[in-house]
Amino acid sequence: MTSYRTSTGTAAIAPAAAPTAVSPRLWGLLAVLAGNMLIDALEVSVMVVAMPSIGAGLGLSLTVLQWTMSGFALGFGGLMLFGGRVVALLGRRRVYLAALLVFAAASLVAGVTSDPALLIATRFVKGFCAALTAPTGLAIISTAFAEGRERGRALSVYTLFGAGGFTAGLLLSGVLTEISWRWTLVFPAPVVLLLFVFGLRLIPSDEPEAAGPRHYGVAAALSFTGTLAALAFAIAAVPGAGWGGARVLGLGALAATLFSVFLAVERRASRPLVGAGAWVNRALIRSALGAAALNGSYLGLLFVITFHLQTRLGWGPLHTGLALLPASAPLAATALLSGRMVSKFGAPRLIALGALPPLLGHLWFLRLSAPTDYAYDVLPALLLVGAGFVLTFAALNAQATAGAPAAGRGMAGGVYQTAVQAAAVVMIALVATLLAGDVAPAGALEPAVLESYRPAVLLITGVGALGFLVGLSGLFPRTRERPPASAPASEPGSESALSAPVPPRTP
Repeated sequence: MTSYRTSTGTAAIAPAAAPTAVSPRLWGLLAVLAGNMLIDALEVSVMVVAMPSIGAGLGLSLTVLQWTMSGFALGFGGLMLFGGRVVALLGRRRVYLAALLVFAAASLVAGVTSDPALLIATRFVKGFCAALTAPTGLAIISTAFAEGRERGRALSVYTLFGAGGFTAGLLLSGVLTEISWRWTLVFPAPVVLLLFVFGLRLIPSDEPEAAGPRHYGVAAALSFTGTLAALAFAIAAVPGAGWGGARVLGLGALAATLFSVFLAVERRASRPLVGAGAWVNRALIRSALGAAALNGSYLGLLFVITFHLQTRLGWGPLHTGLALLPASAPLAATALLSGRMVSKFGAPRLIALGALPPLLGHLWFLRLSAPTDYAYDVLPALLLVGAGFVLTFAALNAQATAGAPAAGRGMAGGVYQTAVQAAAVVMIALVATLLAGDVAPAGALEPAVLESYRPAVLLITGVGALGFLVGLSGLFPRTRERPPASAPASEPGSESALSAPVPPRTP
């Protein structure tokens, strides 16, 4: 689902201006940024398809295997706000290029290791690298391309690559996993190294923030990321220890303690990662909750469907990747129209309307109690989820930042994306735990198999219902709020353009 991710779908619709010629150097720069955007965006979807093969190859249980997805989301979401601070203090070019090198190295290690702990660690590192490059790429575009038609075209390309990344990942992973699941992990390395070589020549220099005390917010970043990690570990421990087991309760207490530390550190910080305005910005909170519910339920559903298609029905990775396309391809096909939709209908209406189709899709999948027919049982659910993303993708991003002052839009975008990725961490862990704790034995008849999925699908449906209620609440705000008719102009670096699913990266 990872994954990314912002309102670039609407930002790409820039005011008309006189045509300007874009130099070959700028087109080369855009190719580097958009190429890396694509790599970041497909990092979650490649795991969706390859996950069963990785589990079989390394002998991993579902609760361990799920970390190949949620580990990336943990690094991405847990360190998103910290990454923005690092870029501001050290400079865009320096951080972007360093992140590319680390990302490539982590991909190589992931492709050759057979140690599950090391594999999961590489996924976390790559998530952090994405947290550094995704918003920085948009910031570079915002300063390198002239405002107006030139920047609008560049943002359109960047948006298209981000929105299409999840779809590309499903296809690419299906092809590569048919050869070996290791190719799915290692293939980004040569691509990113090539981008690094061109980036050395094309990414412009910039000046970091003025000299003075540097507040990176390390304590806040570590305590928040630790909160998510402890919570996910607690959930993953349930099949072996039970919900009331000492290990589960201990990890849960650790998560609560770390979150209290995060709040205390932020309250006392002279320059907190999350500004005080975020806690009282109702539009931002609604957008974050709505997007978290959409992304979490989306990735959870794909987890269940992938597990069913490959391990129970015997479908191959490529067949599975093609089968999942209806949930992501509609967004890629309509990404460049999303800004016009928000401008015409308004974000609150689209969010409320768009939260309904995924809920209906979950309910449709929940009704399964007989042998599965893809065209009748699975495809409608995927199409309904895809329709929800088409309607809400840009609207949620636009609403998240529209009410924030210009100086606070970067923070608002970071909070929004943090919520999206945090939902991925928690939901993937929960779904894997529920599947592992109540899976039908090998050789069981399909009705029994489908019944064993019911707790996980009930959870997914409940989260989808929560997203729908949050969307409806936006139609009746308690106080008058500025309607985000379209994505506001943002300061350089204020937003990233990843979708999705996630890290995504969705939405």
